[in-house]
Parts: sequence; C-alpha cells; structure tokens
Amino acid sequence: MLTEERHKIILEQLSTNSAVYVSELVEMLNTSESTIRRDLNYLHKEGKLNKVHGGATLLEKDFNTQDDLVSTRETLNVIDKSIIAKYSASLIKKGDFVYIDSGTTTNLIIDFLKEKDAIYVTNGINQAKKLISNGFTTYILGGEIKISTEAVVGVEAINNLKRYNFTKGFFGTNGISEYRGYTTPDIKEALVKEEAIKRTRNPYILADQTKFNSISSITFGEIDEAVIITTLLEDSSYYKKAEIVEVLKL
Repeated sequence: MLTEERHKIILEQLSTNSAVYVSELVEMLNTSESTIRRDLNYLHKEGKLNKVHGGATLLEKDFNTQDDLVSTRETLNVIDKSIIAKYSASLIKKGDFVYIDSGTTTNLIIDFLKEKDAIYVTNGINQAKKLISNGFTTYILGGEIKISTEAVVGVEAINNLKRYNFTKGFFGTNGISEYRGYTTPDIKEALVKEEAIKRTRNPYILADQTKFNSISSITFGEIDEAVIITTLLEDSSYYKKAEIVEVLKL
C-alpha cells in the first residue's frame, strides 16, 4: 500500500473515532509497527493529528459547546468579517432569491448591499430589521427565538424553509473542520442551517480564520457542500476538500 493511501486511511479513522492506536493500525493496514509510527510522526509534523503514546488523537484547536452572545461576537475580528461581508454582498444580483443566515458576519452583508431587485429571507432578528430599514424586500422565518444568537429556530422555522428554493445563501458557522464539516453548538440552530443549505443552489459559508480547525457539537453541513469565503487561509489542506474564495481587502 502506498504511503499516501495509509495516511488517508489513518485520517479517515481519526475523523470517525477521534483516536487511533498503533496496534489497530498495524492490523488494519497489514504493515509493520515501525511504518505506522513513521506515518504518525509525519502526520503530526504536518499538523494533521496529535501523536500520543500508543497512537494519535484528532487535532482540533478548539471545541465549542456553547454560543457566545451576539454582543460579544460583534466585537471580534471585525475587519476580517467586514472584508468577507463586502465581497459576499457583491455576489447578489438582480432577480436573486437570497437566504441570509443569522450571525455577526452575515449581518454585516447588509451594510454593503446594493441590489434592491432581489428578495431576501432570513432567520435573524437583527438581519430582518436592517433589511427592512434599508428598503429591501424581506421575509423572516417564523418559529422559536433563540436569545443568545437572536435567531429563529425550531420545527416551525424548518417547515417555513421547505417552501423556499434559494438562488444564493450566506451562512455563518462556529467551526470548520476537514472531517467534521461545518458545526455549531445548538442542535435547533444546526437543523435550520442544514435545511436552508439543502434548499440553496449556491450556498456560501462566511468564516474568518479563527473558524478553521475548530469544531462545535453539531454538524450542519459537509465540507464540500458550500463555497467558503474567508480572508487569508493559513491551512492549505482545505483546498483539497472545498472550494475556497480568499478575499484580502475591502
């Protein structure tokens, strides 16, 4: 078996189990213990996993189980978020039927919006207020309001989404992982994001650099299900998994 094939299998096992053991890999890959240890050493140096005694663990820089308040997140990485938001707004064209997810970066899109001959649907309370204040044709989903993110979630919101088919959609995320996909801490919010992505022809994930190699409790989309819009991306391995758009200035 080629070295590259072994590495791929090792990383796939990690994505499923969060940990792998030398003894198990020796049997699974039908190779020597020394070969497996060399593989793990190499992948550790490449930043693909965390080598530990007897095996390796999944390498993620962060694991989030709770959402910060909107007021807290609005103050973080403002320049990068503005760069991403301005580019995202430029993608909206005449006749588009657009979904704007709740989130601080998606909220900034509205500051740069120019296209009035489009229809906007959102599950964000702040997004809806800004859209109507600026004269855009706006629909908001019905359902439960989540206090921390000011997002509309729950079964009613999902049922609303099933009526729509969006040309473009812009989504926030708490984390992006090569093997865990797009994640968020709350299952109700994750289910709304998942349904909205399914109903969008061209979905975009808006993420500054802090979101990469980070995971939260619930996956709402696989890494290849959307185009990622970000600023300068340090981890080039993501180019093998998803379409990436890097935007470097306002």
